[in-house]
Amino acid sequence: MRILAIESSCDETAAAIVDIGPHHRQILSNVVASQINTHALYGGVVPEIASRAHIEAISMVTQQAQRDASLTLSDLDAIAVTYTPGLIGCLLVGVSFAKSLAFSAGLPLIPVDHIKAHAAAAYFEHPTLEAPFTAFVVSGGHTSIYSVSAPSQFEEIGGTRDDAAGEAFDKVGRILGLPYPGGAAMDALAAEGYALLAEGKLDKISLPSPALRDTFDFSFSGLKTACVNYIHNYRQIHGLDKTDPIPHEERVRVAVSFTDAAVQGICKTLEKVMHHTGEKKLVLAGGVAANSHLRKAVLSVAEKENTALYMPPLKLCGDNGAMVGAQAYFEYIAGIRAGTDLNAFASGETAVICSTL
Repeated sequence: MRILAIESSCDETAAAIVDIGPHHRQILSNVVASQINTHALYGGVVPEIASRAHIEAISMVTQQAQRDASLTLSDLDAIAVTYTPGLIGCLLVGVSFAKSLAFSAGLPLIPVDHIKAHAAAAYFEHPTLEAPFTAFVVSGGHTSIYSVSAPSQFEEIGGTRDDAAGEAFDKVGRILGLPYPGGAAMDALAAEGYALLAEGKLDKISLPSPALRDTFDFSFSGLKTACVNYIHNYRQIHGLDKTDPIPHEERVRVAVSFTDAAVQGICKTLEKVMHHTGEKKLVLAGGVAANSHLRKAVLSVAEKENTALYMPPLKLCGDNGAMVGAQAYFEYIAGIRAGTDLNAFASGETAVICSTL
């Protein structure tokens, strides 16, 4: 089944064509137009600017996806689009475009949940992956644990009560003066820090764990605030104002301390989840799943718990159309279709599926 999939939930305008069926899962094209350089000027995503950029790029990326796959609309079996959750203005651009395209081409329209799509990215790297499994989706806007009983059936069993992990990484990176988005730079600094820790040349900062006791939930707000306060206090003690750069050695110390606290808190919670559910398959997905230290730590936990770990390749961790196409196939098999009345929803909790065949 060939599906053209569109993603516009945040600051990436993406389109992909996937060929997927019971025994094959192939990406024929995967085009992403990034807005990083635009939003770097503001230190974060500006929703109105992001929406306008989607309008400018969506036709281009969709046409490029068709050219890369050497296919036209007449060669496709369906069109899919992310309709929830995300920035409402951004989602509306993708949904409106996909509805018009599907209607004009006479193709079925498949609505896709962005969170489910992140987990579905693992299907390309691991063709044998099948539900049931546990999915941990961690990104700039989402940090949630799901029990996945079927490819289209997700039940949230844990999640963040405030900030998402990726948001916290980016905020600490911004306070440290790192380029936006801060995740990659924090990863590199933390690698230096872990090497120094191994040599006994560095002491970590004491920071609170994001893992909450007696639950599968997280709270990254306290960890983020403690780290930000430490940086502010460091500036005051050393007579630095907001424009003065923090010494590289101190950036390394902060990065590795924050990263270690976040990663260890996540792993502690995942261990509890695996003990509780007894599930022996774990999917790690989302933008923060590209963090090398998180991937390594979760792999260690999975090996310790005798659990198979499934992770998308780095290029499919961030927002992209291929992951939407993967989930769309399973939604299609489950009978999920949408009509021209499909709407976008900022929160997945309020989203509704238009129709089920």
